[in-house]
Amino acid sequence: MQPRELLEIFHDQARAPIPTGTADRPVEVVGLVRREYDLDPRGHFAMIESPDGLGDDPARWDAVIAEQRDFFAARGQEVEWKTYDYDPPVDLAARLEAAGFVKEDDEALILGEATPLAEQDITLPDGVTVRAVDGPEDFARVQALQEEVYGEPQPYVTESLLPDWQARPESTELVVVEESRHGPALCAARAEYDASDFTGLWGGATLPAWRGRGLYRATLLHRARLGLERGKPYVRVDALPTSEPILRRLGLHRVATTTPYVFHPSA
Repeated sequence: MQPRELLEIFHDQARAPIPTGTADRPVEVVGLVRREYDLDPRGHFAMIESPDGLGDDPARWDAVIAEQRDFFAARGQEVEWKTYDYDPPVDLAARLEAAGFVKEDDEALILGEATPLAEQDITLPDGVTVRAVDGPEDFARVQALQEEVYGEPQPYVTESLLPDWQARPESTELVVVEESRHGPALCAARAEYDASDFTGLWGGATLPAWRGRGLYRATLLHRARLGLERGKPYVRVDALPTSEPILRRLGLHRVATTTPYVFHPSA
């Protein structure tokens, strides 16, 4: 399947439809803008998207952005405006920065078919296995892994991912690579599922001593298989430069660039 076809499917299925929120994390629609956020401002999730632009009146575009900024400023809640390089208007990025949103690193939107990915062999060092987590203790191990890799606290793993997994196991799976259930997690990543035909392949952290040994690749193949079991024929990844080459070697395609713009209320 060609990259343009994959992008069209992704946009039509994953971006164009308005997602269904939850009691704790509603989705609200304001004109063409969607916002989804934890009702508790101390939560770890708040996102804005405008896949169809900012409306028909260019004179109001800056006001539309300011309305969203002010909404989250009043809540004292940090929020990310997730953009794709094909989102209208063409100067959306400049308007967001002028309104106080801070650009973060570009990521590649990588798409592909799950079956060719899942059919590849998973090769791991002797004694190392990959599996989906099955209990809260695994989340604590993954949090410890991420804190070692990133050098800062990662409370969202046990405070946000774990409750989501417990409340909505159909929406997410965490995959861990390990030598033992009682030892450290060597690598971890998660799969997320929505109403689209895509498995979202998110995260990915590997202990420095274990990098370059196929662990992250193993999580990709395993998550593709888990997605196929749920009837998801495609995969999507927002990839940093470190993982994009791995994904492309596995047969996936870069179809667009996605860039987060983050508003920090305290800034």
